[in-house]
Amino acid sequence: MNDTLVTLVGNAATGVEFRETATGGMARFRFAVTPRRWDREKQLWTDGHTSFYTVWAWRTLALNLSGSVSVGEPLVVHGRLKVREEEREGQRRTFVDIEAVAVGHDLTRGTAAFRRVLRGEPALTAPVGSAERSGAAARPEGFTGPDGPDGPGDPGDSEKPYGSGTKRSTVRQKAGKELASVP
Repeated sequence: MNDTLVTLVGNAATGVEFRETATGGMARFRFAVTPRRWDREKQLWTDGHTSFYTVWAWRTLALNLSGSVSVGEPLVVHGRLKVREEEREGQRRTFVDIEAVAVGHDLTRGTAAFRRVLRGEPALTAPVGSAERSGAAARPEGFTGPDGPDGPGDPGDSEKPYGSGTKRSTVRQKAGKELASVP
């Protein structure tokens, strides 16, 4: 297997488009990578030429991307580099795609709170602003999520000390003060 694996640091340039296919979910979005260099003469940071890539993801990664990434967010993308050429209207065009293996938020530019996805819990991966994400979706029968069987604010949770026989699937962490990053 002679794949070219790359790791890119940049920003989501478009929203994630998600589609169900016969083999599972598929997602794609455009990714912008702009190098920054220190200009010694001017004594300031300058931006280089922005390169754009189309990032493709499949199955679970695709579903998780659709519920986690918004336009402008800083990301780290790791995957297989694919370069293809097409001829359209008499002009030859080159496209550079990344078939993602892993995608995450760039924590040098902000904080994130990880939520483990439980099978059968669509609210954790539903697109931002959807009815499922807001908690309007019905939970599967017998569901016990990170906040108890009734979801966030389960009245029984405050009466149960942690470790009292109730198995917790995740521990939620609240992000601390936002850290300022230096370019």
